[in-house]
Amino acid sequence: AVMPSAAAWIRNTQIRNVATSIQTGLQRARAEAMRRNVNVRFSLVSLTNSAVMDDSCALSEAGVSWVVSLDDPHGKCSVAVSETTDPRILDKYSSGTSGQVKVDASDATNHDADTVVFNGFGRAVDATGISTIDVDNPTSGDNYRALRIVVGTGGTIRMCEPKVTASSDPRKC
Repeated sequence: AVMPSAAAWIRNTQIRNVATSIQTGLQRARAEAMRRNVNVRFSLVSLTNSAVMDDSCALSEAGVSWVVSLDDPHGKCSVAVSETTDPRILDKYSSGTSGQVKVDASDATNHDADTVVFNGFGRAVDATGISTIDVDNPTSGDNYRALRIVVGTGGTIRMCEPKVTASSDPRKC
């Protein structure tokens, strides 16, 4: 009787960890853009080995790992954090949870998106960048706690729960 609830608890913890790391990366990109007064990009990336940030990285709306950089990090994720070496990576994170958590990022028109760029005012630069990131379990079922990260055009970054429906609940999306 304990096994199903323990498995759900573990999966919910994995979902929460991935969502929190992505939210942290978004906040870091926004803060760096305002601090430097330049455009800074947050990119979701997929890796051959999800635990190793190497040059196999590809921009992906389903990536569970991320890179904060000044330039496009595609295929250059093994470069050390540096403000001078292309792609000028400011921060990066490899989640190590490939296949255990499902990520789906989209823009304001619900098309796939893998990157959002923040300007010196901390605002998202254009409508084709990430506006929502859904983090969920790859298998269907209601016993998992799905999370959503919403990036507002003004640069706000908020985590909410799509399953919450009560308008008075602050977790509602």
